[in-house]
Amino acid sequence: MTGLPTAQACLLYFDDERPAAERLAAASGLDLRPVQRHRFPDGELKLTLPVDGAGQLPARAVLLRSLYQPNDKLVEMLLAARAARGLGVRHLTLVAPYLAYMRQDIAFHPGEAVSQRIVGPFLASLFDAVVTVDPHLHRVATLPEAVPAAQAVVVSGAPLLADWIVQQRPGALLVGPDGESAQWVAQAAQRHGLQHAVCTKERHGDRSVTIALPPLDVQGRAVVLLDDMASTGHTLAQATRLLLQAGAASVDVAVTHALIAPDALAALHEAGVGCFWSTDCVAHASNAVAMAPALAEALAQVAAALE
Repeated sequence: MTGLPTAQACLLYFDDERPAAERLAAASGLDLRPVQRHRFPDGELKLTLPVDGAGQLPARAVLLRSLYQPNDKLVEMLLAARAARGLGVRHLTLVAPYLAYMRQDIAFHPGEAVSQRIVGPFLASLFDAVVTVDPHLHRVATLPEAVPAAQAVVVSGAPLLADWIVQQRPGALLVGPDGESAQWVAQAAQRHGLQHAVCTKERHGDRSVTIALPPLDVQGRAVVLLDDMASTGHTLAQATRLLLQAGAASVDVAVTHALIAPDALAALHEAGVGCFWSTDCVAHASNAVAMAPALAEALAQVAAALE
């Protein structure tokens, strides 16, 4: 997009994500502006965007919204994005540190809605650019295939998790709980030259999964299971038990997206997990790694493409 004014862009955010917005504003230099929400008794939302004295927004704006528990947030995005266009925004970027509805990329049973093919184009229709962290893509290889916006930028939390891991567990062995985790484990291991391997997972049905450890001696090793997300924690718990049975000295977990509920996290610790660490893409008590500097770099990349 050419001919955009070079005036300061603003960072729009909602009150429940103020700490994350403040971190991103500090890292990016964006002008921080809150979007006000009002919920009517029937559940409908009214948004008020933070316009200037002339009733306008800057020509460039960034909306921060991590899409954990996404359903209301998708409606907020629709309202905010369409309103922003009418208030002068010509280039609108979504920063969604966690991008929901990416996991279902095919119909497993007749009649199922393929959420990735619906939500991805929906977001692309609202935003000129989408920035996210470690989207859960499986059969679709790249973010632009899932979210066909003019710019679709992926930031990885794996290298930053690796920085944290080497501080906490020097020389740790990184293990991915299944084949889908291989890309993140490889990135993290490469960062510091750590040894790494990936478990194999065999699915026997909707709720029955078997994990097999890689052919690797873990005796006496500090092992860190690394993945893009933890939700139910079942796979991580099974891998932890196997690693401890094989002689691992300790097993910790590091994930980009902590979607895990307190009871599931407790079950992980009962299985033998020591520490559970995550990035701040999803607000959680386990957050140990800040993504704001990396997200700010991605926003600079988006801005540079407009010049």
